[in-house]
Amino acid sequence: MALRTYGRTFDEFGNPLGWQQVTTDANGYDDAVWLTTLCQVLLLNLNESPFYADYGIPAHPSVVQQVFPDFYLALTQARFARYFASLIISKVPSASPVYRVNVVTHQGVQMNTSVPIPY
Repeated sequence: MALRTYGRTFDEFGNPLGWQQVTTDANGYDDAVWLTTLCQVLLLNLNESPFYADYGIPAHPSVVQQVFPDFYLALTQARFARYFASLIISKVPSASPVYRVNVVTHQGVQMNTSVPIPY
């Protein structure tokens, strides 16, 4: 069964460009689908998901309060860890909120990406 998800794309200045469809690849691996879904969850504010009320990270309130949302980041990492051999999500020290996602797939492929939180 093929999975499908859509990911928001942004330019280098954080302006939205549109949506990109991501599906299961020709070999039947869903790694790109789950990585895209994980990145979308990191972009969600808490309670913003129409499907899962407890998905998302209170990034904007955390910036105002100057407190990193460790609990929600750990919860998100735990939810998506089963789809990868290894998953590490960390905050990049910068002026604006940016998360670094390091993934090792079940096939041994390393995938790394940064998820800037637009504000």
